[in-house]
Parts: sequence; structure tokens; C-alpha cells
Amino acid sequence: MIARFVLTIATLLACGAVQAQAYPNKPIKLVVTFPPGGGTDVVARTVVPRMSEILGQSIVVENRPGAGGNVGAEFVAKSPADGYTMVLGASFMSINQSLTPGLPWNIARDFDPIVLVVMNQSLLVVHPSVAATTVKEFIALAKAKPGGITIASSGNGSSAHLGAELFKMLTGANLLHVPYKGAAPALNDVIGGHANSMLVDMAVVTPHVKSGKVRVLGIGSPKRFEGMPDVPTIAESGVPGFEVSGIIAFMFPAGAPPEAIQRINAATNQALQTTEVRERLTALATIPVGGGPERLAEAFRIDVEKWGKVIRAGNIKAE
Repeated sequence: MIARFVLTIATLLACGAVQAQAYPNKPIKLVVTFPPGGGTDVVARTVVPRMSEILGQSIVVENRPGAGGNVGAEFVAKSPADGYTMVLGASFMSINQSLTPGLPWNIARDFDPIVLVVMNQSLLVVHPSVAATTVKEFIALAKAKPGGITIASSGNGSSAHLGAELFKMLTGANLLHVPYKGAAPALNDVIGGHANSMLVDMAVVTPHVKSGKVRVLGIGSPKRFEGMPDVPTIAESGVPGFEVSGIIAFMFPAGAPPEAIQRINAATNQALQTTEVRERLTALATIPVGGGPERLAEAFRIDVEKWGKVIRAGNIKAE
């Protein structure tokens, strides 16, 4: 009897070990909170195919746009924490947590961090007619013409808007914020000379920098980007402490199995080390990061704190 009991326990333990090793044993859903073709979506579709090969299981990208990313975030926050639904988290979550009262989700409470995939970067650009070729000259020009230099954004509360507010706070430059309904019309007006400047995603504006339609003054990353080594950071150009880098990351609903977090983290880090993935991400003007879940948790903690201060100091309200 005892032998049979011991055999039963050993069998159950073995089955449990096999089940743990078997993750994932069905397709994983990755929710992208913005429409197909956007920056976050393209990053997801760059990394996911290699991850699927590593895991031996498909990862299905599902776009759930709406309410500035809140629709998709809420869907995942309320999904089963079984390791088979994750969200492509991004800096909109850090911003919206302070910008939008009564959100039905909270980053620290409702999500488990998996891995920081990439950081995307913003460039400070001006129309060629603006009499500034460096960040310091731009600041001096704005101070000499209080309210006379405009800075466009993709809308009130957008990352471009908050980046502009942070720039103003750190420099004392009196720039006039002009919100648009999206990044494309804002950038078009800078190219057309109807607005003077903009902080804009590098991937979006790089072709216009190369064609001479806009002049780049600096990059918002903490260090220079290998794809544009001659472009100085805004921080090194006289604005210490300035950084506008966008988080793009994988996250599970809170309470996900530890083995699922470990497997997705390992597969992502492995995918980010492959030459083809790194080259494609660099071409998209994003910086591959990787690391452990704690690195992502810390990145979000810093992001929430930083943007919360900017939102409160500028009394910024959502549109």
C-alpha cells in the first residue's frame, strides 16, 4: 500500500514537471493597443516571429486600439492570468495613469512585468527657417521671443506634448504649445513652416531629416543613437536630466505563472540577440534592451513618476 502511494505521488510530481516544461502548449495572444502599422505594432511583428520559433509555439498579434491604448490595456488586465494573454505595454500607460482619472487598471497592481523589449527615441526638430542649429541656440531664441516660438505635438497629453513641457520646465524656454490631432498633421505643419518645432518619434521624422525638410537639433535618449552618431543628446546639449524615451514591453495580467514569465523573458532576450532582429529594430530607430522583469518594473516606476510630475506641474488635462 505504501509503495503504491509513493508511486502515485512520484507519478503526480513527474506529470507536474512535464506540464511545467510543456509551457507554452497552445498559442499565446499578444494584444497591441494601437492599430496595425503603427510604431508599436511594427516592433511587435519584428520580434514575435523569432520568439515563436524559439518557443515552438505561435504568438498571435491582436490589435485592440481605442482610448489612447486604454481599451487594450484594460482587456489584458481583466484577462485570465494563465500565461496565454499578454500586452505590448508602452509609455502611454505611464502617462495615462496620471493623466486619466479613474482608470480601471494600474501598472503595478494589474500587470506582471516580463521584459523591456525596446526603447524608442524622439528627435527635437525645427523648420529650416528657424535661426537655430543647436539646442542651446534654440533655447536662447525661445527666451528672446517669449511665446513666439511654437512647438507642435500630436495632442494634449501626448508623449510629444509632455516632452515639450519637460523641455520647458528644465530650460525656462517659453515655447507656445500647438496641439494637433495626431503626429502626422503636426509634423506636416512643421515641414510646411506653419509650426516652428516638434519632439517627434525618430522613425517617423528621419526621412524628412535626410531630405532637409526639417533640421534636427538633438535626440531625447540618454546616450547617442548608433544609427545617428553625429546627433547629440538633448541632455548633453545643455539640458541635463532631459530624457524622452518610449517604453515598449511585454506584460502579463497580474498573477501569471512564474514559469510563463521566465519562458517569455528568455525567448525575448534570445530573439533580441539575433542579428536580423537587432538590425531591423535599429532600422526602425528603436534600441533593443532586454533584461529581467525587474528592469522593466523599474523603467515603468521611473516613467510614472517623471510624467506624473510634469502633468501636475503643467496642470495638463486629457483631451
